[in-house]
Amino acid sequence: MVLFGASSGPVPPVDPIKQLMAKGSLTLTRPSLIHYVTSRDELQQRAGDVFAMIGAGKLRLRISRTYKLEEVQQAHRDLEGRKTTGKILLVP
Repeated sequence: MVLFGASSGPVPPVDPIKQLMAKGSLTLTRPSLIHYVTSRDELQQRAGDVFAMIGAGKLRLRISRTYKLEEVQQAHRDLEGRKTTGKILLVP
């Protein structure tokens, strides 16, 4: 089971006992960053690796729109209205 974004609104409740156990050995989890890094040094190393891949062209970002900082309200409205895909950037 995977949940990401939830831009359509709240996700209906799930009864783990009823839904998951009836289907066999399934796992329900909600991992966060803390489950993947153990220290600040590791986080900086991993972030550095990601930025290096971006710089080398091995990882491409999909930037949907760029907004001036003064347009932050419009950027938020566009996110809420599901008018964006990928990332948006705020530029000072």
